[in-house]
Amino acid sequence: MVAGAPILDISDLWVSFPAYRADPVRALKGIDLAIAPGEFIGLVGESGSGKTTLARAAMGLVPPPGVVERGEVLFDGRNLARLDEEAHRAVLGRELAMVIANPRAELNPVLTVGRQISNIVFYHMGVGRAEADRRALEMLRAVRIPDAERRFAAYPHELSGGMAQRVVIAIALACAPKLVISDDATSGLDVTVQTQVLDLLKSMVTEKGASALFITRDIAVTAHYCSRIAVIYAGEIVELAPVATFFERPTHPYSITLLAAFSHSPELRQRWTRSADIDAAPIPAGGCSFASRCVRRRERCLAEAPQARPLAGGRSVRCHFPVDESVT
Repeated sequence: MVAGAPILDISDLWVSFPAYRADPVRALKGIDLAIAPGEFIGLVGESGSGKTTLARAAMGLVPPPGVVERGEVLFDGRNLARLDEEAHRAVLGRELAMVIANPRAELNPVLTVGRQISNIVFYHMGVGRAEADRRALEMLRAVRIPDAERRFAAYPHELSGGMAQRVVIAIALACAPKLVISDDATSGLDVTVQTQVLDLLKSMVTEKGASALFITRDIAVTAHYCSRIAVIYAGEIVELAPVATFFERPTHPYSITLLAAFSHSPELRQRWTRSADIDAAPIPAGGCSFASRCVRRRERCLAEAPQARPLAGGRSVRCHFPVDESVT
């Protein structure tokens, strides 16, 4: 890989799912996203916006019956879709890892947590079983699980939710991957444990020199853990910006709607939310996907889908009429 090239480079990615007696549902529409080595980027959007589909596509694991209509995903310069099954499996877990929101679903209930970590090391690193067990125990200590020796022999059902999530992080980082995807990894935890787990995840990913994609519905997470933020709506990235710039001056109406939802001001929330009675008229096909909810929509928004366009400061926006200092 050429120095400075993205560790993950997604270009014009379209993913669809077939629908019974209807046109396919397009979950991703023209996604462009690049993550540099060592970069932490946040992907924010509401449920159903395409976040998890994008995460799966980044790993070359679009769930069936979904199909990639067009576009390309390059990981470390390689197109994962073109790798055979064995080569693809060798990349996953070793160079590219994911932490999901439900650790109970990821952990094998009939294997001890120590053996599950050990198996990853044994398979990917080519070491003996004793060495794999030793490294697995080191990972349990690294993720700050108390009494790691005893927990090594514990089964998943014997752990709390926070401990189970730490085990999943240990599995993801056991082979020092180049990219870690966190798919809403702490959404099921209480606020205190959530912060502890996110701090741990970022510190360990940083320590190993990896990159990370933080996928979340909580926009506040990106403010604390990421350098750039990508906002996704209806399968499209509608805004991409450095975190500091984004929170100081968001440009897409949907971004402002997300931020307004966290505001204590009812006036601000009302100003950026279109009421249901205004939305009675259907939006013509081919227009902006956010038009039905946008308080700034105009005739052009109903007739023409906007394309992503670059703005100053390394940011881009997919909007005909982005918000800036000259427009109120």
